[in-house]
Amino acid sequence: MKRDFIKWLSTFRDSIATYSYYVDFKKVYDNVENIKIELNILNSLIGSKNIESDFVKILEKYPETLKCIPILLAVRNSEIAISDETGSRMFDFATQTFTIADYATFMKKSGLFDLLQNHLIGNLLDYATGVETGLDSNGRKNRGGHLMEGLVESYIQKAGFVKGKNYFKEMYIHEISEKWNVNLSAISRQNGKTL
Repeated sequence: MKRDFIKWLSTFRDSIATYSYYVDFKKVYDNVENIKIELNILNSLIGSKNIESDFVKILEKYPETLKCIPILLAVRNSEIAISDETGSRMFDFATQTFTIADYATFMKKSGLFDLLQNHLIGNLLDYATGVETGLDSNGRKNRGGHLMEGLVESYIQKAGFVKGKNYFKEMYIHEISEKWNVNLSAISRQNGKTL
């Protein structure tokens, strides 16, 4: 039987993206909302003539503002590793593990003081929203995978297959082993992992 690949290829879609595929704005807004007060406190540094001493005063009075610093560098972790001429350090922004002067040095050397002092941004809430939007692009690959799963599953169901009866989705190794009496432990990293 000769196959008509031109006809088959003409059935492909240009994209499977839905409107919510590109950015999960709820997640973006929630993440910024969680640090809104601290970001507004740090907004006072924008255009500061004495940014280093102003930063020190803020951390002395509002040490919780420290937790905002990683997102300003597009980092989701509360710890940031730094290696320089003095060696390696792990800056913790959830718990103050260094002196305020050390954190001020971090701000200076990372370029954050320059960003704030020279009015390169209008306010940190908008800036953090933009950073969060950019970071959410990593979530896009997961959303794309789920969209493709749903699309393929719709075709399987249209072909008459019934989930749990003659097609299965996301099964654990032990479920596969029990259902079809096969031992898959040799292909898993550890017995009982999912496939």
